Amino acid sequence: MASEGGETFGLGVKHKFVTLAEPNARWQEAYAQEEAAIRRVLGDLALDIQHFGSTSIPAIKAKPIIDIAIGVGRFDDGFDCIKPMEELGYDYAGNNIVPNDHIFGRGTKGETRTHLVHIVEHGGAHWSRFILFRDRLRARPDLAQAYEALKIDLAEEHADNRAAYTEAKRAFIDEIVAKGD
Repeated sequence: MASEGGETFGLGVKHKFVTLAEPNARWQEAYAQEEAAIRRVLGDLALDIQHFGSTSIPAIKAKPIIDIAIGVGRFDDGFDCIKPMEELGYDYAGNNIVPNDHIFGRGTKGETRTHLVHIVEHGGAHWSRFILFRDRLRARPDLAQAYEALKIDLAEEHADNRAAYTEAKRAFIDEIVAKGD
């Protein structure tokens, strides 16, 4: 799916599949454009918006999907975000996939995914996990490279099962989040 300006920024993965792409400096630009659009439609509902996930970590391969965390004051404020997010082309996947996480996807419905948004309580467990993991990998290139190596192996093993791929990364992420600096 293209941005408002018609550019794809090299984004898009077939639904439920795993494909990794070489790092692309334009992913930051894609995020910035999306953040501005989200801020415009959500206004004060969005206390903070952050780019996280592998496309936010320089120099590592990633599924070319922009992961965005939106922090709201209370989890239930996420329900007020559904209509505005739909105006931007996001589909609401619900809040029962991951407890306390409103999940939205953008792309060609049922075919490709270019953006994934998590609306969670600002400062809550999900918010902290997203930001802490991103920041630790940005600060430690050795951890980022280890994560990339794991992702490459898992992408081969789970190429047609994104849920299994995501679950298989959990132990690594848990370990990094649990470590002190």
